[in-house]
Amino acid sequence: MRRLLLLSALAAAPLGAQTAADSAAVRQASVDYLDGFYEGDSTKHVRSIRPEVYKYGFGRSRDAAAYNPGQQMTWPQFHAFSARVKASGKAPDPKWPKKVEVMDVLDQTAATKVTAWWGTDYLLMGKFDGKWMITHVLWQSPPPARRAASR
Repeated sequence: MRRLLLLSALAAAPLGAQTAADSAAVRQASVDYLDGFYEGDSTKHVRSIRPEVYKYGFGRSRDAAAYNPGQQMTWPQFHAFSARVKASGKAPDPKWPKKVEVMDVLDQTAATKVTAWWGTDYLLMGKFDGKWMITHVLWQSPPPARRAASR
């Protein structure tokens, strides 16, 4: 009976489970992603995002009820956006949301959720030569405010 319990416990144990160092590195890559946009610092993007990144999202203006049909942001567009922010000379607004939630970290892949002023981004990343790098982003603007049922 003991052997059966031991075998079932070993079978349930995850292979290559996350380490504290991996979790911290995944969180830092996500913070670099967010800060790169907020601060206009492309060096943070270079150290945390793969050049072949695929970012796709659904945006809308605050007063629009519908989202756009979706659009991709390419690696050169990451840098162009950062350059525009840097050239503006404006510091990030301390009221802007800046939240990183680590959703899952395995030994080779990870997922996080980032909440920013423009909406919510889901980041997927892989471990390349020992370094956590973002490969995919799916995002959307904040959802329209839900109308309170007043009937």
